[in-house]
Amino acid sequence: MDMVLQTIALTKQYGTQYAVHNLDMNVERGKIYGLLGRNGAGKTTTIRMITALLNPSYGEIYLFGEKLKKPTKQTFGRIGALIESPAFYENLTAKENLKIIADLRGMQSKNSVEEVLKLVNLDKETKKLVKQFSLGMKQRLGIAMAMMHNPEFLILDEPTNGLDPIGIQQIRLLIQKLAEENGVTVLISSHILNEIEQIADMVGIIDKGIMVEELTMEEIRHKNRHYVKLTVSNMKRTIPILEKELGINDFEVLNDHELKLFQFDCDLENVNRILVSNDIGISELSIKKGNLEEYFLKLTGGDSIG
Repeated sequence: MDMVLQTIALTKQYGTQYAVHNLDMNVERGKIYGLLGRNGAGKTTTIRMITALLNPSYGEIYLFGEKLKKPTKQTFGRIGALIESPAFYENLTAKENLKIIADLRGMQSKNSVEEVLKLVNLDKETKKLVKQFSLGMKQRLGIAMAMMHNPEFLILDEPTNGLDPIGIQQIRLLIQKLAEENGVTVLISSHILNEIEQIADMVGIIDKGIMVEELTMEEIRHKNRHYVKLTVSNMKRTIPILEKELGINDFEVLNDHELKLFQFDCDLENVNRILVSNDIGISELSIKKGNLEEYFLKLTGGDSIG
């Protein structure tokens, strides 16, 4: 596979505390990679090391197949990044802000500002000052700044943080457009699982600085399929009845009383009737929809990610 980014045992240590510990990450070219974790899990520290804003304690970073030894214009000229809150000249328009960025970067193309404004759907905001922008518009302008030089790899740290549902949707559609139409590889960190679930090809789940699991969304969907939750009074007697009498083998036992049935072609009414006729009490038999949040909590434990 063609990897844009790989990290090997990437670690940041402060005294005896690890902000990030032995983290392996693999971001494939042309994909959207979601780095998921609670606030304080180590997402921003990881991104700051990848973008050379923070020196690792140890470990290796490979960008575009080359080991990163020190930041070079050749390597980082292929990367765009939006880390934490973008800074603007509030009393200028979006176009004026981007012209300043273009001048600072020595960009010669006169059309680059107009093109990137159109890309982030701010080309109609010609007179409005940035201080009059909504938070979502500011985030899109920040992405425009990161895209000015037409990078191959875009790194976004919590780009939807604090946005309302409309703003979140706009950022999501923009990221999908960049990946699908412009061929940009995207690394996006977030604690908003629903958004990552809708756009990511690959997910890395980080908890307390450790990469708990890295897998494709297709693998997550398979592992976290929709299921029937069945709560029974006697699990030991239930299992042989499911297997031998009902021919159900695709299930997962959760504890002494709960299990998941993944076999949706079974007759649930018949399941209920057979178990009850065998003096097995049923307190719940309901269809559940598996999702990324459930999988995240299964791996990391604790309360909701938000």
